[in-house]
Amino acid sequence: MATASAACNGGGLLYYKVLSVSMLLLLRWLVEPVAAACSVDAIYSFGDSIADTGNLLREGPVGFFASIGSYPYGQTLQKPTGRCSDGLLIIDYFAMALNLSLVSPYLDKGADFASGVNFAVAGATALDRSVLLLSGVMAPPASVPLSSQLDWFKSHLNATCPSQEDCTKKLAGALFLVGEIGGNDYNYGFLQGARSIQAMKAYVPQVINAIMDVAKEVIELGATQIIIPGNFPIGCSPSYLSLFSVSDAGDLDDRGCLKSYNAFAQHHNEQLQEAIDGLRKANTDVTIVYADYYGAFMHLLDHASLLGTYLT
Repeated sequence: MATASAACNGGGLLYYKVLSVSMLLLLRWLVEPVAAACSVDAIYSFGDSIADTGNLLREGPVGFFASIGSYPYGQTLQKPTGRCSDGLLIIDYFAMALNLSLVSPYLDKGADFASGVNFAVAGATALDRSVLLLSGVMAPPASVPLSSQLDWFKSHLNATCPSQEDCTKKLAGALFLVGEIGGNDYNYGFLQGARSIQAMKAYVPQVINAIMDVAKEVIELGATQIIIPGNFPIGCSPSYLSLFSVSDAGDLDDRGCLKSYNAFAQHHNEQLQEAIDGLRKANTDVTIVYADYYGAFMHLLDHASLLGTYLT
């Protein structure tokens, strides 16, 4: 039976409802090539609500995220798990495709982390809170930026690796998901009315650098297989449409999405892919894959009637 999955991003303001057939499409698009080509013993994940499997719930969700500890969140899993969904997330499908158990959140101190560790936190940003505040952009109180997630990762390694050699061997057989991250940096600026599209473009190089810094660091620690996803078409999200389409109806494309905000997301993705290309050239012995979440989402949107997908 098809079940609906909802993922929230940007302070719980973006909701994408996707039937399980669509998740299977994403699985084929993004996961199966990795599963076929790579030997993976564990997954280490950094990101935001797209990947958080329970860290924010254990921190104490507040504001827009306060509801993730109750139904309908987790409804198809028989209990709320801290996922911004009524079911599974993309990272869960990665784990299943790789024959791993679902990846536990770092703050679940009772987990054995045999399949890796998930450091992602709903509401997280690529940039530190202090950087965002310089431009009047407020991150939620419980937001854990990418730099803090990296600190968690290093603490985990220090607690679980008897030696550097053991760590290097352990990480060589792991898959790293660095993102999706950065979407909230933009969401908070746009949705709080703090920044224009042109002004937010000044953040893009800083966001990309923050993502690349983490990718470089995990490579130095021993990572050999990395996936770095791009941003979604934010101009198709209900929150952006409800806030901005009335004031600028001429900005809508044939899909009913905001052209200017989708162009901004594409700008981020283009800059990210250029940075990834440079990272590949500097690390020819490391497999680094760009995950096209934008293209996957648009494919679902364009083929919704055939796939049994609905977006609200």
